[in-house]
Amino acid sequence: MQTVPAYDLKIGIQGTEPEIWRQLLLPETVTVPEFHRVLQAAFGWENRHLYGIRCTDPQGAKRLIIGPDEAAEEMDDEPASGVVLFELLDAERTGPADFEYEYDFGDAWTHTVEVMGRAELPEKTLRCTDGANRGPVEDSGGPHGYRRVMEVLADPGHPEYEDVAGWYESATGQDPATFAPTVFETAALNARLDELALQLWPEPPTDGEIDAVVRPVHWFLSQVPDDGLELTKDGYLKPAFVKETFHALGLDDRWIGKANREVQTLPVLHLREQLQAWKLLRKSKGRLLLSPAGRKMHDGGRPLWDYLADAVGNPPEEAAVVVNGLVVRWLLDGTTPRWDERQRIIADTLNVEGFRTKAGTPIPLDLARELYLRIHWTLDCLKLTVPAQHFTVLPALTDGGRKFLLQVQPLLNGG
Repeated sequence: MQTVPAYDLKIGIQGTEPEIWRQLLLPETVTVPEFHRVLQAAFGWENRHLYGIRCTDPQGAKRLIIGPDEAAEEMDDEPASGVVLFELLDAERTGPADFEYEYDFGDAWTHTVEVMGRAELPEKTLRCTDGANRGPVEDSGGPHGYRRVMEVLADPGHPEYEDVAGWYESATGQDPATFAPTVFETAALNARLDELALQLWPEPPTDGEIDAVVRPVHWFLSQVPDDGLELTKDGYLKPAFVKETFHALGLDDRWIGKANREVQTLPVLHLREQLQAWKLLRKSKGRLLLSPAGRKMHDGGRPLWDYLADAVGNPPEEAAVVVNGLVVRWLLDGTTPRWDERQRIIADTLNVEGFRTKAGTPIPLDLARELYLRIHWTLDCLKLTVPAQHFTVLPALTDGGRKFLLQVQPLLNGG
């Protein structure tokens, strides 16, 4: 594999005691938004807040760069997109750099950068060579607030222990008894960086990956004859077809039951309804027929993949664009919150974006839950993940699933 010029950087969070730091090897051509994503992974941040870079570039110019770009426009500062790291850092000037990355302007987590020198990396690679201490807890109040969290959680007899432990569990979904602020594993971070590298520099999907991702949709379309499928008098799929679909698509790991009635076999019901929502199927005179788009996509492959990516990336409701964007990012970053936190984050995000109910009130948790379930059921109609060993374990994306969501993500972000 070819190698590329890289920076050897030591990055620490100012004001942390003991210091939280990482030594990273990054290609010189990494952009500022990519650098931001690397630091989010390296320190365990959750990408919930704005970020910025204050620096003096090698030409001596003072730069203030803000991300994402919408925030930069509002603040009348330089947007992050298009700025490359080699514009801002000189690998020959070793030592502390006039370069700071700040995350979350409220908590003000300032990351300082020391240039250790030049390096070489295999292309499309990110690497951590050393580091110390786990990253801070998101929204813990900056270095001072995080020191208080560490102090209290280290002493179960502390008078504030119950309050802080409850907050920690709510914020992280983890047992406070397992909190280990001095633990850092280089190998674990490198595994995460390997996953991030696949997102930053994705390869095109192979034919096998395409077929695997779209298989549930392609299989269903291929079973619909020219004159359609006869439905029950209530408009449901007939029991024999429900059972055939259930077993042909290997849905046994997602549903328990006889699978002989559509209304009691939700994976099949959701798939059929989603194909109608995607305008691949239509009902007419008691039969389920291929739509004109369904006939065009009948052969599957890349045309069907692109059609589905466009459909997922362009939902009809504006609120669904926001929710789909959150869920896709969680899946790609491996940061899906626990169940009760998902609905809260979705409700908070929609309310901050200015969405309201028809009555003009803030988005409640039950509506946020419904919106989450819609995208969950939508993505379940595709084969994006490796089956989980237990229902409490979040499934991992397949390579094809990752590439599909990477194609969807820019559409949800207005690209």
